[in-house]
Amino acid sequence: MPKFESAGEKQITRAISESFRDVFEEYAESDVIVVGGGPSGLMASRELAKNDVKVLLIEANNYLGGGFWLGGYLMNKLTVRDPAQSILDELGVPYEEPEDNLYVATGPHACSKLIGSACDAGVEILNMTKFQDVVLRRDNRVGGAVINWTPVDALPREITCVDPVGIESKLVIDATGHDAEVVSKMEERGLLETSGYGGMWVEKSEDLVVEHTDLIHPGLIVTGMAVSTTFGLPRMGPTFGSMLMSGKKAAEVAIEELENF
Repeated sequence: MPKFESAGEKQITRAISESFRDVFEEYAESDVIVVGGGPSGLMASRELAKNDVKVLLIEANNYLGGGFWLGGYLMNKLTVRDPAQSILDELGVPYEEPEDNLYVATGPHACSKLIGSACDAGVEILNMTKFQDVVLRRDNRVGGAVINWTPVDALPREITCVDPVGIESKLVIDATGHDAEVVSKMEERGLLETSGYGGMWVEKSEDLVVEHTDLIHPGLIVTGMAVSTTFGLPRMGPTFGSMLMSGKKAAEVAIEELENF
């Protein structure tokens, strides 16, 4: 039976705090901040890191993956339509083809593979971190994010005087799903106008989401279901091909923007 080497409480605490501090200080400035760790945010982050872009992913929950763990109605099988199975192939996720051009995979397998792939590519992650506001620069260009610990919002009001901090980047990607949190903050300031997402129409929605994934304001790219909210597009429900392909396109847009920065 193996015997663990000596390392006590103080060594463990120092190791955790020093490692976290080093990453936090290094990523106070990055090339791209991705807000939201669902499938589109993970995919965008993965593609950026694979191309040697310094990317920070922030996620309000303790876990990554968003709705990618489940397919719908608490069933853990998810679907993608052709050609998105090519991304499952990239990730090494097995799937079945119950009907022509429709593919079914297991949610936990697909989600964990995507998370692992993003981490392996070099994505740095701050989970339990809540986006609160945008950093704005000259001509209202988005220049970063204002963040705080997620649990702060759950504390009683009389003890929540906890100021957030700002982190800087050349680009921000809104991957916060239906809430479109970054876009919504811009709308509050009269800098953008959104339409809210429409009812479900899978076949129309997926193509439109990928098509409209783009830079929508200087410094701000929108991806995933945040695209639907921004442009008033139909929702697509429990199918994830466009989430993955929208994330991939968002990374491509970001790389092109960074070349011109």
